[in-house]
Amino acid sequence: MSDTDRLTHLIVEFYDKLSSWEHSVVRDKGLTLAQVHTLEILGIHRAMRMKELAEKMGVTTGTLTVMVDRLEKNELVRRRPHESDRRSILVELTDAGHEHFLEHDKLHKQLTEDITSALSEEERSSLAMVLEKMNREF
Repeated sequence: MSDTDRLTHLIVEFYDKLSSWEHSVVRDKGLTLAQVHTLEILGIHRAMRMKELAEKMGVTTGTLTVMVDRLEKNELVRRRPHESDRRSILVELTDAGHEHFLEHDKLHKQLTEDITSALSEEERSSLAMVLEKMNREF
């Protein structure tokens, strides 16, 4: 097996395991994975224009509108006019949405601790650098 084949299989295996973990955590909250990712992005970046949020998520503004409608109905996000651009609408977390974000973020941090506990500080640092480089390729 070539190095590329091995690496491909390892990346796919890691993605499958992480995806399975995400689905199991989200399932208990009554939200879809896409909805939780929306809350995560808004929790990290704060209020965003719909267009910016759609780009970060890799979805159309139409798809995002439906998702934001549902999150707004559940009182997890709110829309408000942009202060300086009357054509833009900002989406932001409500207090309840922020609580969901903090809870999910805490689970991510615990998962990171769990799966990297056998790594040395040097290995953790190297892993972070490699992941940063890989993420820039997307």
